[in-house]
Amino acid sequence: APQAVASTVSLINKGFYTGTTCHRLTTEGIYVLQCGDPQGTGSGGPGYTYGPVENAPANNIYPAGTIAMARQGGNGNSMGSQFFIVYQDSMIPSDAVGGYTVFGKVTGGLDAVQKIAAAGVDGGASDGKPALEAKLGAINLK
Repeated sequence: APQAVASTVSLINKGFYTGTTCHRLTTEGIYVLQCGDPQGTGSGGPGYTYGPVENAPANNIYPAGTIAMARQGGNGNSMGSQFFIVYQDSMIPSDAVGGYTVFGKVTGGLDAVQKIAAAGVDGGASDGKPALEAKLGAINLK
């Protein structure tokens, strides 16, 4: 996934993600923690978008630890800075433009994401702001 990797590495090197919160947690059907919005609302980004979808699993299965780019439904050219971390194996259906660009894997610390997920969504819903604040610190690339 050369576009996603190049963009994400560039943003990491600029310190773009440091201190941003993870703004969305899903706890039914798909199991992801979404991060990467500097506004913390789900509508922000780096000031540019790219696409199309690359390296999406053909079977729509995203194993725990997968890191993939978030995007708008039906718009394969809407990737920017937002990404999601899969904390439990999930089937995430493709739409007309494909699946979601997989560009990384958690190599340590998935238990921290699972702890956030275990605390649930603020207000008790199954999709929304995590009840336990999740803030990004250092990101180490391997």
